[in-house]
Amino acid sequence: MQVVVPFSASDPKTRLADTLGPDERREFSMAMLEDVLSAIRATGHEPRVLTTSPTDVDAPQTVDSRPLTPAVNDMLGENDATAIVMADLALATPNALERLFSTAGDVVLAPGRGGGTNALVSRHDEFRVDYHGTSYLDHCRIANDAGASVAEVDSHRLATDVDESADIAEVLMHSDGSARDWLRGAGFSLSVTDGRVEAGRDRRIEGTGQ
Repeated sequence: MQVVVPFSASDPKTRLADTLGPDERREFSMAMLEDVLSAIRATGHEPRVLTTSPTDVDAPQTVDSRPLTPAVNDMLGENDATAIVMADLALATPNALERLFSTAGDVVLAPGRGGGTNALVSRHDEFRVDYHGTSYLDHCRIANDAGASVAEVDSHRLATDVDESADIAEVLMHSDGSARDWLRGAGFSLSVTDGRVEAGRDRRIEGTGQ
């Protein structure tokens, strides 16, 4: 089974722009990518990065500047079984990914919060992705239309993609990898406000990217 990790190398994580500058977003995105690649390797698979432009990462790469959906669909046609794991799953662990890879079904989906699809496995020749809108529901429909069986992996670690500032607290609480270390080095820490855990930043070193 090939394992593909899509990665936007040009201007990643624009929804974090209220918290991180452009260079910081690139550094943080690379840290999350490294964590995802490490977790995949620990399951015994060698990941391939599907990147919009050449990336300084120690992994095989396929460069495709097209939007996510057509780029991924070309990868699905290359092997009998293909897993797609998003690069911003900073909480992913080998155990969580092994559950995804080993779950039986023509199409195995790991839904994200809000209706997205954070990871999947396709073992069906006719299944193709569509990442617009509520892609989880779209992928269920596409699989059913193709006559493919569908299984779901319910995993907090795979459901948590880091898209917005509020997600940073999840990384600080539940990750022990490069992404968490980068956040700590950039001055982020946890605090409790009105009974909720939030991530705050030390303004003295904000913007350093360290």
